[in-house]
Amino acid sequence: MIKNGGEAATISASRAERTIHLICLLAGTAFFITSCVAPDTRHHVIISVPQQRMALLDNGVLMNTYPVSTSKFAIGDWPGSRGTPLGELEIAEKIGDSAPSGTVFKDRKRTGEILEPDAPGRDPIVTRILWLRGREAQNANAYSRYIYIHGTPEERNIGKRASFGCIRMRSRDVIQLYDIVGPRARVTILNEPLETMVPAVAPTVADAMKQ
Repeated sequence: MIKNGGEAATISASRAERTIHLICLLAGTAFFITSCVAPDTRHHVIISVPQQRMALLDNGVLMNTYPVSTSKFAIGDWPGSRGTPLGELEIAEKIGDSAPSGTVFKDRKRTGEILEPDAPGRDPIVTRILWLRGREAQNANAYSRYIYIHGTPEERNIGKRASFGCIRMRSRDVIQLYDIVGPRARVTILNEPLETMVPAVAPTVADAMKQ
């Protein structure tokens, strides 16, 4: 009986070890797949603070331009500044897959509330979040400062400097951008006109400014 009990215990321990090994293997595989998502080297987002305008490029070819809203406080990245950082950044995370337009987010989680454009009252983050990470010393704090490209219910202020550091967009525009760009896509924020990097954008921006 002692022998049989010892054998049973050994078999049970062996099965437990195999189960743990399988769980670790599956977890490692999932991590490997997640970490190996190819970066988006095809698309490039360029934002002009003076023009309050964004250009989206596909392999260097202009796809579209959108009005945006950057910080009403400052240009910069120092903690507490509530400024919009300049320079080269990238999309670190995308949050909000398939959320209805106007979905309210708090701490990057859906609250269940949905707001219409220009709804009176609060001004939360809505619809989609593209979390930015700085790639230079001048914007190294962007990720820890929670600098996003995101939707806003205050669409009446798009085209003006009205944010607390983030880049705000109309809900329909941020959905379109979100669906096109992938993780690690390049984002450049300029204190210059878009034309300095994208000459082809000049007629488009000129027409938009007249509207």
